[in-house]
Amino acid sequence: MGKRDRELDAAVRQLAEADTLAFGGVGFAGQVLPATDAYRHVERALGEHPEQARKKVDRLLREGSPAGRAYAATLLETIDADAGRDAWTRLRDDDGEFTTFHGCVMGRTTLREYAAERLAADRS
Repeated sequence: MGKRDRELDAAVRQLAEADTLAFGGVGFAGQVLPATDAYRHVERALGEHPEQARKKVDRLLREGSPAGRAYAATLLETIDADAGRDAWTRLRDDDGEFTTFHGCVMGRTTLREYAAERLAADRS
């Protein structure tokens, strides 16, 4: 297993255990969370070696924490709109909770609520 494989595996593990969903810096200092870094790493991997990375994202969607599954669905959405929509559709019945950050605003939601929002935004 090469360095690239180990780094991708580590990023996917980080996302699988994530309890917070954030795509940018959080708080007043704009700190980037480890899960956000991991998300960015997997996003790059999907562009650089899509087959290998896609398998790991699919597994993350099945086995990750609620935040991890939301990251996985978002990643799928970036590479394949239909796969993203299918993922959000599967997640809209899931009551798993996680924390969200939008800048310095922290919130709490469920996969059900977050998936419904993403599906509604997709229709607009």
